[in-house]
Amino acid sequence: MTSMWRTCGWVLVGGALILALSLGVRHGFGLFLAPMSAEFGWGREVFAFAIALQNLIWGLAQPFTGALADRFGAAKVVLIGGVLYALGLVFMGMADSPWSLSLSAGLLIGIGLSGTSFSVILGVVGRAVPPEKRSMGMGIASAAGSFGQFAMLPGTLGLIGWLGWSAALLALGLLVALIVPLVSMLKDTPAPLTGHEQTLSEALREACSHSGFWLLAVGFFVCGFQVVFIGVHLPAYLVDQHLAASVGTTVLALVGLFNIFGTYTAGWLGGRMSKPRLLTGLYLLRAVVISLFLWLPVTTTTAYLFGMAMGFLWLSTVPLTNGTVATLFGVRNLSMLGGIVFLFHQLGSFLGGWLGGVVYDRTGSYDLIWQVSILLSLLAAALNWPVRERPVARLQVQAGAA
Repeated sequence: MTSMWRTCGWVLVGGALILALSLGVRHGFGLFLAPMSAEFGWGREVFAFAIALQNLIWGLAQPFTGALADRFGAAKVVLIGGVLYALGLVFMGMADSPWSLSLSAGLLIGIGLSGTSFSVILGVVGRAVPPEKRSMGMGIASAAGSFGQFAMLPGTLGLIGWLGWSAALLALGLLVALIVPLVSMLKDTPAPLTGHEQTLSEALREACSHSGFWLLAVGFFVCGFQVVFIGVHLPAYLVDQHLAASVGTTVLALVGLFNIFGTYTAGWLGGRMSKPRLLTGLYLLRAVVISLFLWLPVTTTTAYLFGMAMGFLWLSTVPLTNGTVATLFGVRNLSMLGGIVFLFHQLGSFLGGWLGGVVYDRTGSYDLIWQVSILLSLLAAALNWPVRERPVARLQVQAGAA
């Protein structure tokens, strides 16, 4: 650990702070659903669609921002992403119609997140950290993002209560603007191409012909579906169950808190055990936790226990999935390949966020989406099980030549 900090400490700290800001603010978007919908007389589908669009745009942009980071260094990408993210929050605070909400919360923040979140930042960490410490380094950075989720939620709720939802979003835009000076800590200058290294098109062909790449991607779809559905709709669901609005905020804060331990533990275990097998176990546990939450009476206690359990399993998938991609294909194109896998996560996020609103507005209940979430957990567990952590033949030949 000491050696790792000596060699890449500034990159880890900078990446961790950027993830904490980026993901911490994003984790609180569900708190704006009720006040914005109430003020403008919208159904839940309007806000849900904007957040679903945000996740879709984030995912579609991610392979491109990842490729730019791999080729030109992450600093420029994070800088532009931070500026767009901050502007998106400001315009979201001024939104007064479904289209302006979709433009700000959906398009601008979606592109901003693609430049300031996992695929780009973990690509930097993956290149900076020695291979034997890579999973741990990704776990540390991911845990910092989780801490941001825990710390920002009470602050976001306090801002809404103090300033109202519109001014609260303007204040969050100023906070996200702090990403701009933090960019200087990301010392990420990709090595120049040599005759033995892949071009972009070669990397894409290699990954697309590998079954493990697609199994990881489709499994990650499930993660996105679940976390965005829960993050956006859980506070409203708990209010529907006659719990105080503060309970939903506390549950999401507990998700962020226990996510710290979950992502760190996943990164630590990923350096010692099969990461795909860990992913299988993680998705099975999600199915169990969601099933118990639906089976037991919904009380403040069971809601808090659900937040703790889901938090431990929340983003533990990220260091394990990205670490597996790095093991299979190397780190040269990690941000781009991780971005493609993350696109599937965001396709799931779009459907989880949007369908939650659609199903509720049509049926008055979230029961169907909860049941789909359980079935998807079982599917993801089955998809990750056959993935084998063996570097592709190209890397094996290079290792043998070295």
